[in-house]
Amino acid sequence: MNQDHLYQVLLAPRMTEKTVLASESSNQYVFKVAKSASKSDIKQAVQTLFEVEVDGVQTVNVKGKQKNFSRRAGKRSDWKKAYVRLAEGHSLDASAE
Repeated sequence: MNQDHLYQVLLAPRMTEKTVLASESSNQYVFKVAKSASKSDIKQAVQTLFEVEVDGVQTVNVKGKQKNFSRRAGKRSDWKKAYVRLAEGHSLDASAE
């Protein structure tokens, strides 16, 4: 996998209360990823970009909410997130995310 494709797999880290608790308790980090990314793509991207060892990857397809935009019905985009569990002894810096 080339370097350009790795940067297209991981779109952004997800920093919420739930994800911060998961990172502290179970060494698990959450990323917004491309909808077409597979678990092996995500694992390889995290290992290469952050130089850590990945223990496992779980993915979730998040459905967009129905919203009203100026009296018109609309829908937010669907997106995909990945829960990445790192091996024992590895962690990500807050500055790297």
